[in-house]
Amino acid sequence: MRISELSAQTGVPVPTIKYYLREQLLPEGERSAPTQAAYGETHVQRLRVIRALIESGVSVAETRRVLDALNNPPENPHELLGAAHAAITPPVDGSLDLTSAQDVVAGLGWTPGMCDDAVLHDVARAMQGLERAGFEVPQETMPVYLRSMRDIADAEIAGVPTESAEAAVRYVVLGSVLVEPLLLALRRVAQQVASAERFGGVDEGGVDEDGIDEGGVGH
Repeated sequence: MRISELSAQTGVPVPTIKYYLREQLLPEGERSAPTQAAYGETHVQRLRVIRALIESGVSVAETRRVLDALNNPPENPHELLGAAHAAITPPVDGSLDLTSAQDVVAGLGWTPGMCDDAVLHDVARAMQGLERAGFEVPQETMPVYLRSMRDIADAEIAGVPTESAEAAVRYVVLGSVLVEPLLLALRRVAQQVASAERFGGVDEGGVDEDGIDEGGVGH
């Protein structure tokens, strides 16, 4: 197909496709003439991955790292998962103390060597943010977090495609980038539902007699 047809099929404007080609995010098509190239289904799939990542806030540099994982995938599926996560996780911060983070993730079944350093540093970074704000996750709540996260992870890993490295990386990366906002949104809805069930006083419009909505915010 021509670049105009690739654009029509994916919804990505031709100038944007040309930009991805210049940045070497999208592989060149098969040249049929000095100024013409033909594109196929591989380009369609790759373009959709690129577009999904960038529209989700992933930078061009991070997108290139994801594509490197697609182009040169590790043989071991577990290493493939680490490569995919590394593409969308902040780099290692050597100033962070990982002791508390390691104590917490042990509750997920973690032992040394099981996880990429970057994801452990991400946990430590988040815990540092809590500490600086003077907020502590209640002792009885953390085990619930860990059980819930492990259940989610088990279900997600069971669904990782095995037919190709590209399918696996696409599932892991897009699942992380696109599903994490959904998980956060569902958590907030669940909090408001739990709040309404605990504190009551919510009428059919979602606001109680004192003008407090089910999330506990006054108007």
